[in-house]
Formats: sequence, C-alpha cells, structure tokens
Amino acid sequence: MLKYGSTLSLSIAAACLAFVAPQLAKAANPNADATHSATMNRSNAQQEATQMVSVQAHLVQTLDAKKATAGRQFEAVVDKTAHLKDGTELPHGTVLIGKVATDQMNSGGTSRLTLRFTEAKLKDGKTLPIRAMIAGVAGPAEYTGYMTGPTAPPAWNRTTLQVDQIDALNDVDLHSRIGGANSGVFVTTKKDDVKLQAGSQLSLALAAQKG
Repeated sequence: MLKYGSTLSLSIAAACLAFVAPQLAKAANPNADATHSATMNRSNAQQEATQMVSVQAHLVQTLDAKKATAGRQFEAVVDKTAHLKDGTELPHGTVLIGKVATDQMNSGGTSRLTLRFTEAKLKDGKTLPIRAMIAGVAGPAEYTGYMTGPTAPPAWNRTTLQVDQIDALNDVDLHSRIGGANSGVFVTTKKDDVKLQAGSQLSLALAAQKG
C-alpha cells in the first residue's frame, strides 16, 4: 500500500511540475510571448514578400489629410511595366486604385494620411484585387518618366519588410509594413496637415490579392 501511495504521489508531483514549469518559464521571461509573436510576424512577412514585386507609380491627384475622408478613392499610374508573380502584366499606364483608410498602426503625429491600394485596372477592362506596401515616396518628377526624376525613391527589394522613414517627404514620415492592414501611413508632427501632391512618386511592393 505504501508503494502504491508513493507512486501516486510521484505521479501527482510530476503532473503539477508539468503544469507549473511553463508558468515559471513565462514568469522568468515575461517577453517570451511578444518575442514569439514578433518572430512569427516576421516569418509571415518574409513569406508574403516572396510573392511581391517592385512597382513604380505616381499619384494622379493631390491627397490632403484635411480633406480626404475615410473611404475616398484615389488613383496612381504605373510608370514602368511590371510582371506579377502570378503572370499578370501591369503595363506602363496601368491604373492602381486605392482608398483613404483609417490608421491601424497607432503611428501618432498631429496629422495622418492612411492609404490602402485595393485593385488594378487591367488592359481588358477587368480589375485585379491587389495588396501593396508603400516602400518609398518622393515629390513629383521634374522630368518625363519616373526614373529620370532626381529624387525618385529607390525600387523596393525583398529584404525590406517594414518602413519607418523619418522626413520621407517634406517633414512627413512614412510608416508601412508587409502584411499590414494598409499600404502606408503618412504622419507629421511638425505641421497640422499631410499633403501628397499630384505626381508624387511611389515605390511599391505589390502582389495580386489571393481570394
């Protein structure tokens, strides 16, 4: 009877240890969950980035944070033919459609302008759902053609998963990330408005949106 009781006690003790050990480990490292989550997010972003390509475009109309209410549609035009990973061609002149969205990044600032690209108008008249990250921005090109502008933003590369560029454009910061809910958030703390002029150049990471 004593042997059975000892065995039962050991079993209960082992079960308690199995339950308590992870809690003790978490207490010893309170940032473990955050670290794991950050690692998973980065892994997912890296995987998504493999499906994206660099696209260069410019805004058709001026976007003013004071006037652009959530849901307002805007357009950008592709400046250099791009081929998506699914084989779709986006020729020079393809129109990218987006909308002004709400800020999901808690980016602060005194004025914010949040943009989200949603689809591309193809040559046959059809629209293709897309997702995109704004990887860079510059003012309107001084000369004809995207790449001839002296301050054109560099093309996106697959290693860039997140952008937090201070003073990306005339006292305006840019925040964006692969896998984010929006394509990019423009923020200023130095003035009371964010305005992107018509013709502003955009460097994008872009892919077809899976259904």
